[in-house]
Amino acid sequence: MSRTLLNEWNALQSHALDMQETSISRLFDKNPERFDKFHVAHNGLLLDYSKTRASEETMHKLLDLARACDLEIWRDNMFKGVHINNTEDRPVLHTALRMPESEELMADGINIIPQIHDVLARIKILSDDIRKNKKYTHIVNLGIGGSDLGPKMVCEALKTFSDREIKLYFVSNVDSSDLAETLRKIEPEKTLFLITSKSFTTQETMANAHSARKWLREKLEYEDVSEHFIAVSANTDEAQNFGIAPDKIYPMWDWVGGRYSLWSAVGLPISIALGFENFRKLLDGAHDMDMHFLQAPLEKNMPILFGLIGIWHRNFQNHNAVTIAAYDESLKALTSYLQQLDMESNGKQVDRQGNPLDYDSGPIIFGKPGTNGQHAYFQSIHQGTSIIPCEFIAALNSQQPMGNHHDLLLSNMIGQAKALMDGKEDDDPHKMFTGNRPSVTILTDELDPYHLGMLLALYEHKIFVQGIIWNINSFDQWGVQLGKVLAKHVLDNMESETPDTQNLDSSTISLINCVKKSSVS
Repeated sequence: MSRTLLNEWNALQSHALDMQETSISRLFDKNPERFDKFHVAHNGLLLDYSKTRASEETMHKLLDLARACDLEIWRDNMFKGVHINNTEDRPVLHTALRMPESEELMADGINIIPQIHDVLARIKILSDDIRKNKKYTHIVNLGIGGSDLGPKMVCEALKTFSDREIKLYFVSNVDSSDLAETLRKIEPEKTLFLITSKSFTTQETMANAHSARKWLREKLEYEDVSEHFIAVSANTDEAQNFGIAPDKIYPMWDWVGGRYSLWSAVGLPISIALGFENFRKLLDGAHDMDMHFLQAPLEKNMPILFGLIGIWHRNFQNHNAVTIAAYDESLKALTSYLQQLDMESNGKQVDRQGNPLDYDSGPIIFGKPGTNGQHAYFQSIHQGTSIIPCEFIAALNSQQPMGNHHDLLLSNMIGQAKALMDGKEDDDPHKMFTGNRPSVTILTDELDPYHLGMLLALYEHKIFVQGIIWNINSFDQWGVQLGKVLAKHVLDNMESETPDTQNLDSSTISLINCVKKSSVS
């Protein structure tokens, strides 16, 4: 049944009309202590959603919608290992990767916690050995999508915790420049390549892996360079066919999607760079948020409230984008990570039953860190014709304090949020700000492994909440496949002397010919 047929959905639509003349500033005028009721805090993480055009009645109605959509049942089923990924008939158990060793979780009749911790133990042994002996001081991760964005983001965010003698590189693009520029920086005899691919057939990753191996053989002047490769994959046969020994293959599982996999062996670069203890703290922070999401009442549940505010903005305020403004240079890779996490999960046009949606699903996600964003696109955020909700993120304590830099940083963030809300009257229309532009602020005591784990799990669960409200499967990504299939057909035509142009349009054929001639003339 379409969500638009629910009484709770229609009640929110009527309520949204009633709220049209209400500004965020006026809500504060009516209740100067509004922050008290419109924020939630948990273990050093705070979510302030008071600067949104949502009243107490709004929140009650949103929670009614969540209950009508059986959100709590879906949440509980996810944690239990029920096959909520219906299009692939799989459980969704990235949360299991963070569970303590003492727990038990059955997936398809098997307790998966021991195998998770067996892999964690192997990760610890390998990362401890690399960090202690320094046989390898150049670590190159070859992966793309979830096999790249998550670990790269975490390693960047927590760089101050890393061993600076170990140089870490991430190569994802099939564009040869990405790999070539990395190869310029590394010493072959001191290099370890991590090939991270669930299928071990990903075109971009395997092209880079084969080129990296060829480069190593040329530089080291011997054929067997297998000791310089580790595989992270669910396809052990393909990894062994590449020449990687079984004891150097770290498994992935079908019940973890790529964009949710940094907590698994995909996080091997994190453990090498930061040390296993910090990797474990990252997992523990995420598990803390998992338990909060699972146990806290809806009215005080941070991921649920965060997700519902997004539903209010997307479906009842008609805002089609969200900007991520992380006021922390360490989080400069966060937006790219969240783009995949959110847009690959909830960028769907049909519901779980395959019916076309008659309401909007996932928003466009974009952003830049801190004050850089202010000098890039905030003009449009403040005075553009589209209202774009902003998610501000900051740590109260700097990883690398220097003078009054952190006060300047945080004062900019807080000032921007207030300016978006209040606006400014001016006789000159060019200098007038309409205000009434919503934002959410997330604060953490400090950006350390534990609190970063909490933050990332918060976003994972926010996206889950929204997927349930929209009645979509947030855990498949069929939209990624069509372009890959057509790319292979195009490549075959580029390499063939007798191309098969059937079903190709004149533009595609002409572009292929340009490539063949290496000329636009």
